[in-house]
Amino acid sequence: MRVVDLSGVTWRKSSYSNTSGGDCVEVSDDLLASASWRKSSYSNSDGGQCLEVAPGIPSLVPVRDSKAPARGNLLFGASSWSAFVAAVKADGV
Repeated sequence: MRVVDLSGVTWRKSSYSNTSGGDCVEVSDDLLASASWRKSSYSNSDGGQCLEVAPGIPSLVPVRDSKAPARGNLLFGASSWSAFVAAVKADGV
């Protein structure tokens, strides 16, 4: 199993957590801020159709548009992403 260093991630308590210290859920708004993004080999060289992925996060595949990274990311389960990639390859795209 891979271990991911989350020491640099900023965590905040969810507004759904109670104030007595129990049932606390913490979330991160910047988990992918320090991710190492890699452009897809299928992206073209003129700046269009640029898809980036951030490998190395267990069970998740973060995906974003490299032309507009501030618009956010999509997170896919690793098994769902693998199925998507296999279907695209099988279709000859």
